[in-house]
Amino acid sequence: MSAAGPPRAGKGQRWPRESAEFNDPVTGRPVRRITAHPSIHHHPFFFVPCFDRAMQRLILVSHRTGRAQLFAEDQLNGELVQLTDRDDLAEWSIHPSYDGRHVFFTAGTSAWKLDLDTLQETELTGFGQVAMRERGMVGATMGTTALSHDDRWWAVPVRSGPITCFHLIDTERGGSRVFLERDTIGHPQFHPDDSNLIFFAGPLTNRIWCTTRDGGNVWNPYPRNDLLQWITHEMWIPGTRELAFVDWPNGMRAVNVDTGACRWLTRFPAWHAAIDPSGQRAVCDTTFPDRGIHLIDLNTGVARPLCTPGSSNAGSHWGGPFPYNNGPVEVYAPQHTHPHPRFSPDGRRVIYTSDADGYAQLYECDIDEEPA
Repeated sequence: MSAAGPPRAGKGQRWPRESAEFNDPVTGRPVRRITAHPSIHHHPFFFVPCFDRAMQRLILVSHRTGRAQLFAEDQLNGELVQLTDRDDLAEWSIHPSYDGRHVFFTAGTSAWKLDLDTLQETELTGFGQVAMRERGMVGATMGTTALSHDDRWWAVPVRSGPITCFHLIDTERGGSRVFLERDTIGHPQFHPDDSNLIFFAGPLTNRIWCTTRDGGNVWNPYPRNDLLQWITHEMWIPGTRELAFVDWPNGMRAVNVDTGACRWLTRFPAWHAAIDPSGQRAVCDTTFPDRGIHLIDLNTGVARPLCTPGSSNAGSHWGGPFPYNNGPVEVYAPQHTHPHPRFSPDGRRVIYTSDADGYAQLYECDIDEEPA
C-alpha cells in the first residue's frame, strides 16, 4: 500500500449548486435535475450505491473537465465537489463505501481508495501490465466492482490474457489475492447481508454464478431454460437469499441461490431493475418501447409509472432476440444513455441519468410526494 502524491489542480474544487426542480410532464411527480454542465454525467451502475448509508454525499461521474472524474454533491448545500483529477479513471469501477468515508475505484492498472474528507488517494494494489477489462462496453467490459456491506472486502475482476482473475482486496490493509479464475467475470455483487457470498455474471449464454469469498465453492443456481432466453441485470434482494434478474423482455424472476427455487416477480418488461432496501419494491427503466421509469410492488408484481426520463437508450440489440449464442456481438450502447434508476438508502428517492437534453445529466424523482 502506498500513498499518492499531493493533490493536482482541480481536485477539491467546489462548483455552485446546479439543481433545478420541475414536475414530470407525464406523471406530475416532482423531479430535481442535479447537474447542468454541458458534458456527460452519470451515477454508478444501477446495482452500485451512489449514496453512503447516511446520505451525506451523492457520488457521481462528470466529464466537465474534459475527462471522467469523480464528483460528489454535498447534500447539505448542494455544491458539487471535484474528488479526482486523473487521466485514467475507470468510470464504471467506482464503489462508494457504505460508511461514507471512502470511494473505491480502479485507474490505470491499480486499485485505489479515496478518502472523502482529505481527498487523499491511496493505492491498495497494482495488477501489473494487464488489460483490466474485456473489450467492448457492456457486461464484463464495464469493469464494475463489488464491495462487502461492512466495507472490508473489495472484489475486482481483472482480465489477464484469455482469463479473468477475480482479485479480493483487503480495504484496510491493502494487497490482494486471486481467489477465482474464470473465462469471464462481470457485474460482481456481494450479498447485502453476507460478506462471504458473491454473485458474478458469467458468459452471456450462462449468466448466473455464485462463489464464496475464498473461491472454494462456485455454483450456477440458475442455468437458462433455452437458447432464446435472455438473462441479464441481476441484483440481490435484501433480507433474502434470492437474486433477482431480468428475463428479457418477459419480466423479472428471483432465484434462491441455495436451493435453485425460482419464481416470477413481475411480468412487466423491466430493463434495468434495482431493489429497494426493504426488498419489497423494484424500480426499473424500459426500452423497446420506452415506457419511462416504473415502480414495481414485488409482492403483487404490479408496476406503476414514476417518471419519464426520455433518454436515448442506445443499444438496438435490445429490440431483437438474444443475439449472443454464436459468440460476442459488436454493439453500440454507451451506458450514460441509459437511465439505470436506483433507490436512495432511505427508499424515498430514485436517482437516474437522462440525456434527453443532449447531454447526460443526473436526476432524482421524489417517491413520497404526490404528483402535482
